[in-house]
Amino acid sequence: MSTGIEGVWDLTIATPIGRMRPAVELRTHNGQLVGTARGTGEELPLKDVSLDGDQLTWKQSITRPMRLDLSFTVTVNGDTLTGTSKAGRLPSSKVTGRRRPDDAGDAAEPAR
Repeated sequence: MSTGIEGVWDLTIATPIGRMRPAVELRTHNGQLVGTARGTGEELPLKDVSLDGDQLTWKQSITRPMRLDLSFTVTVNGDTLTGTSKAGRLPSSKVTGRRRPDDAGDAAEPAR
């Protein structure tokens, strides 16, 4: 099952402590959409990844720059996405992203 969402996405998250630029890799494994986030020296699995029409949601926990549980809700339009990330009672942070071309290199590090 291919969802058309697979690939490496370079995100920009506008947080109160500055812009974060992680990379998120999405793929289908055993019929399920799964993913990994990389950035700030961490590689983190995405949880509860779901695509409903053009709305993509997932959750993840981070430990840097501080320990937080994040929930993402974004709208995908071709090779771009926009939406928000929420950490508990903190205000939502704006999220934008662009899918890397297939030949743009390894997903191990976010684009600079």
